[in-house]
Amino acid sequence: MAPDIAATLAAIDAAHALDPNKIERDGQSIPYELHYAEKCTQYLEKHTSSASPLLQVAVRAQHFRRWEVPRDSYPRTKVGYFAWRTGLKKRQGEQVKEICLQHGFTEEQADKVGKLISKEELKKGEGKGDEEAQVLEDVACLVFLDDQFDTFEREHDEEKIVDILKKTWVKMGKRGQDLALQMDLSERAKELVGKALAE
Repeated sequence: MAPDIAATLAAIDAAHALDPNKIERDGQSIPYELHYAEKCTQYLEKHTSSASPLLQVAVRAQHFRRWEVPRDSYPRTKVGYFAWRTGLKKRQGEQVKEICLQHGFTEEQADKVGKLISKEELKKGEGKGDEEAQVLEDVACLVFLDDQFDTFEREHDEEKIVDILKKTWVKMGKRGQDLALQMDLSERAKELVGKALAE
Protein backbone atom coordinates (compact mmCIF):
# COMPACT_ATOMS: atom_id res chain seq x y z
CA MET A 1 0.00 0.00 0.00
CA ALA A 2 1.42 3.37 -1.00
CA PRO A 3 1.60 6.11 1.63
CA ASP A 4 -1.44 8.39 1.69
CA ILE A 5 0.42 11.70 1.68
CA ALA A 6 -2.70 13.88 1.53
CA ALA A 7 -4.25 12.15 4.54
CA THR A 8 -0.95 12.35 6.43
CA LEU A 9 -0.66 16.09 5.84
CA ALA A 10 -4.31 16.55 6.83
CA ALA A 11 -3.68 14.72 10.12
CA ILE A 12 -0.64 16.86 10.79
CA ASP A 13 -2.55 20.06 10.06
CA ALA A 14 -5.42 18.92 12.30
CA ALA A 15 -2.92 18.75 15.16
CA HIS A 16 -1.44 22.15 14.23
CA ALA A 17 -4.96 23.60 14.35
CA LEU A 18 -5.18 22.73 18.07
CA ASP A 19 -2.43 25.21 18.96
CA PRO A 20 -4.01 27.71 21.39
CA ASN A 21 -1.51 30.39 20.36
CA LYS A 22 -2.97 32.57 17.61
CA ILE A 23 -1.60 34.92 14.99
CA GLU A 24 -3.41 37.53 12.93
CA ARG A 25 -3.06 36.93 9.21
CA ASP A 26 -5.07 38.61 6.47
CA GLY A 27 -7.60 39.78 9.04
CA GLN A 28 -8.12 36.31 10.48
CA SER A 29 -6.91 34.69 13.68
CA ILE A 30 -5.30 31.31 13.02
CA PRO A 31 -3.32 28.85 15.17
CA TYR A 32 0.35 29.84 15.10
CA GLU A 33 1.70 26.36 14.34
CA LEU A 34 -0.63 26.01 11.37
CA HIS A 35 0.64 29.35 10.09
CA TYR A 36 4.24 28.22 10.69
CA ALA A 37 3.70 24.91 8.88
CA GLU A 38 2.19 26.65 5.86
CA LYS A 39 5.17 29.02 5.75
CA CYS A 40 7.52 26.05 5.84
CA THR A 41 5.75 24.43 2.90
CA GLN A 42 5.92 27.68 0.92
CA TYR A 43 9.67 27.95 1.46
CA LEU A 44 10.19 24.29 0.64
CA GLU A 45 8.52 24.89 -2.73
CA LYS A 46 10.84 27.84 -3.36
CA HIS A 47 13.90 25.91 -2.24
CA THR A 48 13.26 22.49 -3.79
CA SER A 49 10.19 22.29 -6.00
CA SER A 50 10.76 18.56 -6.60
CA ALA A 51 10.95 17.61 -2.90
CA SER A 52 10.13 14.00 -2.10
CA PRO A 53 6.84 13.20 -0.35
CA LEU A 54 8.79 12.18 2.77
CA LEU A 55 10.53 15.55 2.91
CA GLN A 56 7.22 17.35 2.32
CA VAL A 57 5.74 15.57 5.33
CA ALA A 58 8.78 16.24 7.53
CA VAL A 59 8.87 19.93 6.66
CA ARG A 60 5.15 20.30 7.35
CA ALA A 61 5.52 18.63 10.75
CA GLN A 62 8.80 19.92 12.13
CA HIS A 63 7.12 21.82 15.00
CA PHE A 64 4.53 19.12 15.67
CA ARG A 65 2.58 19.85 18.89
CA ARG A 66 5.45 22.03 20.05
CA TRP A 67 3.23 24.20 22.22
CA GLU A 68 2.64 21.24 24.54
CA VAL A 69 6.24 21.47 25.82
CA PRO A 70 6.78 25.16 26.68
CA ARG A 71 10.28 26.54 27.07
CA ASP A 72 9.59 27.20 30.76
CA SER A 73 9.20 23.47 31.39
CA TYR A 74 13.02 23.33 31.32
CA PRO A 75 15.53 25.44 33.34
CA ARG A 76 16.15 28.94 31.95
CA THR A 77 19.80 28.17 31.28
CA LYS A 78 21.84 27.39 28.17
CA VAL A 79 21.92 23.72 29.16
CA GLY A 80 18.18 23.82 29.79
CA TYR A 81 17.57 25.38 26.38
CA PHE A 82 19.49 22.69 24.52
CA ALA A 83 17.80 19.96 26.57
CA TRP A 84 14.42 21.46 25.63
CA ARG A 85 15.33 21.59 21.94
CA THR A 86 16.71 18.07 21.91
CA GLY A 87 13.69 16.68 23.73
CA LEU A 88 11.30 18.46 21.40
CA LYS A 89 12.94 17.16 18.22
CA LYS A 90 12.92 13.58 19.51
CA ARG A 91 9.29 13.82 20.66
CA GLN A 92 8.12 15.40 17.41
CA GLY A 93 9.93 12.83 15.30
CA GLU A 94 8.40 9.93 17.22
CA GLN A 95 4.86 11.36 17.11
CA VAL A 96 4.93 12.04 13.38
CA LYS A 97 6.45 8.62 12.69
CA GLU A 98 3.35 7.08 14.30
CA ILE A 99 1.05 9.18 12.09
CA CYS A 100 2.98 8.03 9.04
CA LEU A 101 2.62 4.38 10.03
CA GLN A 102 -1.14 4.91 10.36
CA HIS A 103 -1.32 6.18 6.77
CA GLY A 104 0.41 3.49 4.75
CA PHE A 105 4.10 4.34 5.21
CA THR A 106 6.52 1.47 5.56
CA GLU A 107 8.57 1.30 8.75
CA GLU A 108 11.59 2.51 6.77
CA GLN A 109 9.70 5.46 5.25
CA ALA A 110 8.16 6.49 8.58
CA ASP A 111 11.55 6.20 10.27
CA LYS A 112 13.08 8.45 7.62
CA VAL A 113 10.45 11.14 8.28
CA GLY A 114 11.05 10.87 12.00
CA LYS A 115 14.82 11.20 11.57
CA LEU A 116 14.40 14.25 9.36
CA ILE A 117 12.25 15.95 11.98
CA SER A 118 14.60 15.03 14.82
CA LYS A 119 17.52 16.24 12.65
CA GLU A 120 19.52 13.09 13.31
CA GLU A 121 21.08 13.17 9.84
CA LEU A 122 22.35 16.73 9.58
CA LYS A 123 26.03 17.04 8.72
CA LYS A 124 28.38 17.08 11.66
CA GLY A 125 31.68 18.91 11.25
CA GLU A 126 33.20 18.13 7.89
CA GLY A 127 31.10 15.02 7.33
CA LYS A 128 28.48 14.95 4.62
CA GLY A 129 25.00 14.76 6.04
CA ASP A 130 21.68 13.86 4.52
CA GLU A 131 20.75 16.26 1.71
CA GLU A 132 17.06 16.30 2.66
CA ALA A 133 17.96 17.04 6.28
CA GLN A 134 19.90 20.07 5.02
CA VAL A 135 16.90 21.24 2.97
CA LEU A 136 14.71 21.02 6.07
CA GLU A 137 17.28 23.02 8.05
CA ASP A 138 17.41 25.65 5.29
CA VAL A 139 13.63 25.96 5.34
CA ALA A 140 13.59 26.40 9.13
CA CYS A 141 16.22 29.15 8.89
CA LEU A 142 14.36 30.93 6.08
CA VAL A 143 11.08 30.90 8.00
CA PHE A 144 12.89 32.25 11.05
CA LEU A 145 14.25 35.17 9.02
CA ASP A 146 10.94 35.84 7.31
CA ASP A 147 8.43 35.26 10.08
CA GLN A 148 10.11 35.46 13.47
CA PHE A 149 13.23 37.58 13.23
CA ASP A 150 11.78 41.08 13.68
CA THR A 151 9.97 40.12 16.90
CA PHE A 152 12.99 38.18 18.15
CA GLU A 153 15.31 41.09 17.38
CA ARG A 154 13.31 43.49 19.56
CA GLU A 155 13.72 41.19 22.56
CA HIS A 156 17.52 40.87 22.52
CA ASP A 157 20.59 43.09 22.33
CA GLU A 158 22.39 43.61 19.03
CA GLU A 159 25.47 41.57 19.95
CA LYS A 160 23.37 38.49 20.65
CA ILE A 161 21.30 38.94 17.49
CA VAL A 162 24.39 39.25 15.28
CA ASP A 163 25.83 36.11 16.89
CA ILE A 164 22.58 34.21 16.24
CA LEU A 165 22.55 35.36 12.63
CA LYS A 166 26.14 34.17 12.16
CA LYS A 167 25.20 30.75 13.54
CA THR A 168 22.05 30.64 11.41
CA TRP A 169 24.06 31.42 8.27
CA VAL A 170 26.53 28.60 8.95
CA LYS A 171 23.66 26.12 9.39
CA MET A 172 22.37 26.83 5.89
CA GLY A 173 23.44 25.29 2.60
CA LYS A 174 24.32 27.35 -0.47
CA ARG A 175 20.75 27.23 -1.85
CA GLY A 176 19.32 28.40 1.47
CA GLN A 177 21.84 31.23 1.73
CA ASP A 178 21.03 32.39 -1.81
CA LEU A 179 17.31 32.49 -1.00
CA ALA A 180 17.99 34.37 2.23
CA LEU A 181 19.86 37.09 0.34
CA GLN A 182 16.83 37.50 -1.97
CA MET A 183 14.34 37.97 0.88
CA ASP A 184 12.46 41.23 1.37
CA LEU A 185 13.67 41.85 4.91
CA SER A 186 13.04 44.92 7.07
CA GLU A 187 15.74 47.60 6.97
CA ARG A 188 16.82 46.69 10.51
CA ALA A 189 17.06 43.01 9.59
CA LYS A 190 19.13 43.84 6.50
CA GLU A 191 21.47 45.95 8.64
CA LEU A 192 22.00 43.15 11.17
CA VAL A 193 22.44 40.46 8.50
CA GLY A 194 25.05 42.68 6.87
CA LYS A 195 26.94 42.99 10.16
CA ALA A 196 26.77 39.23 10.73
CA LEU A 197 28.12 38.41 7.27
CA ALA A 198 30.88 41.03 7.53
CA GLU A 199 32.37 39.43 10.65
